[in-house]
Amino acid sequence: MTTDSGMTDEAARKAGLEVKPVAGHIGAEISGVDLAGDLDDAVVAAIRAAVLRWKVVFFRGQRLDHIGHVAFARRFGEIVELPRRGKASPPDFPGIETTADRLELGARFGMEHDEWLRRRRHTLLRGWHCDHGARVDPPAATILRAETVPPYGGDTTWANLAAAYAGLSAPLRQFVDGLRAEHRLGVGYQPRPGDDAYVRHLLERQVASVHPLVRVHPETGERILYVNGYYVEQIAGLSRPESAAILEMLLEQAVRPEYTVRFRWEPGSVAFWDNRATMHLAPGDTAHLHHPRIMHRVMLAGDVPVGVDGTPSEPITGTEPGRW
Repeated sequence: MTTDSGMTDEAARKAGLEVKPVAGHIGAEISGVDLAGDLDDAVVAAIRAAVLRWKVVFFRGQRLDHIGHVAFARRFGEIVELPRRGKASPPDFPGIETTADRLELGARFGMEHDEWLRRRRHTLLRGWHCDHGARVDPPAATILRAETVPPYGGDTTWANLAAAYAGLSAPLRQFVDGLRAEHRLGVGYQPRPGDDAYVRHLLERQVASVHPLVRVHPETGERILYVNGYYVEQIAGLSRPESAAILEMLLEQAVRPEYTVRFRWEPGSVAFWDNRATMHLAPGDTAHLHHPRIMHRVMLAGDVPVGVDGTPSEPITGTEPGRW
């Protein structure tokens, strides 16, 4: 599959869709389709092409329920079924995770939600992540559906990691092409003083992998600057100071405004993004608003990343391909 915009536009026209880009490097709104309907193959192919081209696509005014959400996702791949979810997630749909579960997490470990959020985002870059990036086979894509949103606030932002890589200078691209980095669950969390129940939880359920710092996209062939703020621990073969400085530089490159898009949610909005080529920042501006924000997430199973030299990612602990 190519990311050529002409081919993407032609596929959309043939399927009766309108794909309207919303930022220069990432993001497009798709109209002319009812995601709850019986989608023909041409529509599915056009949506897939748009996701590959624009990295994240948005649909508004959709009337999906849990059944429709799962049915739509299955047209694009195998659904991940999480073994552990919170009480807010629908018990009869193991492929759906309700993000209201996140409000419970801090309380499980003795924290208010705002403290929990603060400790996960104690620097400007720490909140940026791809979904389940510490796994050896992170999800290929995520489809997020809004049920209830605040009247203001609650936006999500995505960054195009292919554009970020292409924007590096040639010598720097050549340097990072051969590097690998450790991705580990919880390294972005700032522990509480003294005993911290969440740290104990992380140590008991640790997940870590070594991924190429530049992965080759399995469908488009693009080179992806495979970094994020929440999971990346250390660049292999570099000292801690060297690794920290380079990672900060690469993260700052990835979240430059020209490589990002920010989406204002409405009830019935759906975002569908390529988790292999993006990272995203969930909102941190709603805890004080006291308005519910209920979102439902379905993830599609992904492959093991492969670097420029053809070397795949390797598991360190708590992860193996295809087993959640």
